[in-house]
Amino acid sequence: MILYSMIDSGNCYKPRLLMAKLGLAFTTIEVSSHTGDTRKADFVAKNPNAMVPLLELDDGRRLAESNAILLYLAEGTRFLPADKYERGLAYQWLFFEQYSHEPYIAVRKALLTFPERARDATPERLAMTLERGHKALGVMNRYLENNAFFAGTAFSVADIALYAYTHTAEQGGFQLDAYPAVVAWLGRVEADPGHVPIEWVG
Repeated sequence: MILYSMIDSGNCYKPRLLMAKLGLAFTTIEVSSHTGDTRKADFVAKNPNAMVPLLELDDGRRLAESNAILLYLAEGTRFLPADKYERGLAYQWLFFEQYSHEPYIAVRKALLTFPERARDATPERLAMTLERGHKALGVMNRYLENNAFFAGTAFSVADIALYAYTHTAEQGGFQLDAYPAVVAWLGRVEADPGHVPIEWVG
């Protein structure tokens, strides 16, 4: 398999982390949006949405969108709950991550750390992403006060998806010590067998 990826992207980190845990062999090809690589014709021919990650399977078929890749890779493994309700919880948190979490926590980090995004870092946008990012962290913290993981009692793709940008949230100005249940959960995620850091590329 080939994973078209960007080393500092949390969305790209998600499938890299799961594939490391599963012991899957894959090749990583760096395609950076910072330099415009994702908008070049040869890559757009592979993914018309011009974004990474993109997973190319052994038979040449391709799959985009980080959480879709997670679900594909997790099929039949411990990372996708067998119980119907717990699997529904995993889907719930995957949708939460893309709709209520990533657009604020990840985007605020990008606005503050990527030079090409600096022009978009208006006071209004920074305030909005800070407010809504804190809301998302608060939702997570309340849930984790009574639950070890997000989809039942075991580690799953829901935890991978939410970990990817939460563990670097302080780079976007979020003080995680205000969310002790989240901090404790980050430790549990990192203790799960096969964990690799975001810089790891396989």
